[in-house]
Amino acid sequence: MRKEDCFYLGRIVSKFSFKGEVLIKLESDDPSQYLEMESVFVEYNNNLVPFFVDKCKLHRSQMLRIKFEDVDTEQDADDLMKADLYLPLDLLPEMGENQFYFHEVIGFTVIDLNRGEIGTISAINDTTSQALFEIDYQGKQILIPMNDKFIHKLDKTKKQLVVNTPEGLIDLYL
Repeated sequence: MRKEDCFYLGRIVSKFSFKGEVLIKLESDDPSQYLEMESVFVEYNNNLVPFFVDKCKLHRSQMLRIKFEDVDTEQDADDLMKADLYLPLDLLPEMGENQFYFHEVIGFTVIDLNRGEIGTISAINDTTSQALFEIDYQGKQILIPMNDKFIHKLDKTKKQLVVNTPEGLIDLYL
């Protein structure tokens, strides 16, 4: 399995027991949707390696406590610490009408209600306190905060994102 064919699920953050159980911090608002996983890909030595799930429970409502098959000791679990976990893209839960996964909107045309077409989403910057749409406009970069107040409509069929930005925001970049 290639990383490009997967989505980031979370990271192994600590051991839970001396029997090889680990705690997973998920990148999800609803960890309970992953309780029935049969397997997961663990990034190990720059490869995605399938690990089969023996048991999986919620831990403090925001993490998963997982016991993998053949990970039976603290030493086995130590070997997996800080490893990233991935699942195939086809296992992503469906989103609502105006909801999206970051990777889905790359390449979408952005249309501002006041200015018209302003470019194409080239990336999502989620390294800041608020995620930003990075939009390519004739070789210039426009950054628009990913804020529900700014998102007017998402049309996945037409690959368009219609926004209503505050006056002057786009002018800062042009």
